[in-house]
Amino acid sequence: MTNSVNADETLREEILAAFATDKRIAADNLRVGVLNSIAHLAGKVDNLSKRDLAEALAHQVSGIRGVVNRIECPGAPSPARTVNLDLKI
Repeated sequence: MTNSVNADETLREEILAAFATDKRIAADNLRVGVLNSIAHLAGKVDNLSKRDLAEALAHQVSGIRGVVNRIECPGAPSPARTVNLDLKI
């Protein structure tokens, strides 16, 4: 179990690093959690393009099987909605 926790934490750090190096969202206060290689994104941004960018950056991290995007912004779906994941197996 320790290995999966370490792997999830490594994936989380990689996503946070990707966010920090992208000028378009680096200043946004986004939160990231990873459980069983599924990234969970939360926080608030001011537009849909930033929300979509955060999701795309998380998907690009090798080892991420899926992304649950609960980032709030104008025009985004409710964060409380049902999430259907298309997992990579």
